[in-house]
Amino acid sequence: MPPATSASSSSALERDARLVSTDHKVNPNEIAAGVVIGRASEYFDFFVFGIGAALVFPKVFFPFASSPLTAMLYSFATFALAFAARPIGTAIFMEIGRRHGRGVKLTIALFLLGFSTAVIGFLPGYNQIGISAVYILAALRIGQGLALGGAWDGLASLLALNAPRERRGWYAMIPQLGAPFGFMLASALFSFFVVNLSEEEFLAWGWRFPFYCAFTINVVALFARLRLVATDEFVRLMEQGKLEPVPVSELLRHHAKDVLLGAFVPLASFALFHLVTIFPISWITLFTSRSAGEFMMVQFSGAIVCAGAIAASGLIADQIGRRKALLISAGLIGLFALASTLAPLIFGESAIGQTMYVTTGFALLGLSYGQTAGAVTSRLGARYRYTGAALTSDLAWLFGAGFAPLVALSLSAEYGLACVGLYLLSGAVCTIAALLIDRSEMRQM
Repeated sequence: MPPATSASSSSALERDARLVSTDHKVNPNEIAAGVVIGRASEYFDFFVFGIGAALVFPKVFFPFASSPLTAMLYSFATFALAFAARPIGTAIFMEIGRRHGRGVKLTIALFLLGFSTAVIGFLPGYNQIGISAVYILAALRIGQGLALGGAWDGLASLLALNAPRERRGWYAMIPQLGAPFGFMLASALFSFFVVNLSEEEFLAWGWRFPFYCAFTINVVALFARLRLVATDEFVRLMEQGKLEPVPVSELLRHHAKDVLLGAFVPLASFALFHLVTIFPISWITLFTSRSAGEFMMVQFSGAIVCAGAIAASGLIADQIGRRKALLISAGLIGLFALASTLAPLIFGESAIGQTMYVTTGFALLGLSYGQTAGAVTSRLGARYRYTGAALTSDLAWLFGAGFAPLVALSLSAEYGLACVGLYLLSGAVCTIAALLIDRSEMRQM
C-alpha cells in the first residue's frame, strides 16, 4: 500500500493550481524555463549571503574579532552552516511532501528561503545588539540551508524524462544555468552599491538592499514552479513511480553506497564553484588594494563565460557521452589546480592575473558543472531517483563547496595561495576516482 503521500492526496493549493493547469501538456522548453527561474532564485539567495559574508559580515557582525582575517574566517564559518543543514532540510521536507503534497512542501521551503534571506537585511549588527546578532545570523543561515533542501521540486528530473534521448546532455545542462544567472544578479547589485556609495553608507544600509530583493524574487519563482508542479502530467509521472519521494532512511537503506559515490562525482566542479565566486572577493578585500566593486564586475563577465561553457557542455556531452565529458572537465580542472600553485605569481597584486584566473576558472566551472546534475542517479532506479538526486546533491555541496571559502582562506593566509590549487586538486582527484569506479553512461538525471 503506498504511503499517504503527496502524490495522490493533493493539497488545496495544488488542487487550485491544477484548475488552471488541467490538461496542459508540459513540453521540455516550458519545463526548462521553470527550472532556470527556480534555480536562479535559489542561487541568488545563496550568492547574496556569500558576497555579504566576504564584504559585509566581518565588519557588521564580527567587529570583535582579533583581526580582519579572523573576522572573515568567522563569517565563512557561518556561511558553511547552510550546507550542513541542507541534507537535514531534504529529509524534513521530503516527509512534508509525502504527507501534505508537493505544493505545500515547495511553498513552505521557498517562503522560508526568501524570509530567511530578507530578514538578514533588517538584522541589526553587533554594535547594536551584541552577540545576539551573530546567533540570529547563524539561525537565519541554517534556515536558508533547510529551505534549499526543501526547494527540490523534481523539475530537473521531469525535464530529463521529457527530453529527446539524443539530446539528454543538452537538457541536463539547462538547470545549471541558474547558477551563473543568480551570481550575475547578486554580483551586479552588490557592485552597484559598492561603487556608488561610500564605505560608511554601504555598511550602514547599502548592503541590505540585495537581501530585500530576495523575498520578491522567491515569490515570482514559486508561482513559476507551482504552475508546472501542479500539472496533471507531473502528477501522472509521479504516480507512475518515476518522481515519487521516498523517506531518506529507505533510500539510504538500499542505496547508501550509490548516494555516496554520486556525491563525489561533482567534487571537482563544486570545489571550484566557490573558489572563483566567494573566496576571491575575500582575498581581494583583505590582501590587495583593488576595488571589490570593480572586481565583482570582472566576475560578472566570468559568469557570462560560465553560462556559455555550460551550454557548450550540453553539446559536448551529446557527442561523446556525459561520463567522458565529466572525466575531461575534471582533468582540465586538475591541470588548472596545478597551475594555480603558481598563484602568488599570477593572482596576488596583478589585476591581469586575477582576471585571467577568474575567467579561466569560470570557463572550466561551466564545462564541468553543466553535466553534474544527477550524474549517477541512474544507478538508483526509478523509485529512488527523486529523493536520491536531492540527497546526492546536498552531500556533494557539503563535501565540495560548503567549507571551500573557509578552508581556502585559512590555508592560503597561513601558507600561501598555492594551497588553493592543492585544495582544488584534491576535488579533481575525487571526481576522477568516482568516475572510474562508476562506469555507467549516466543517461538519466
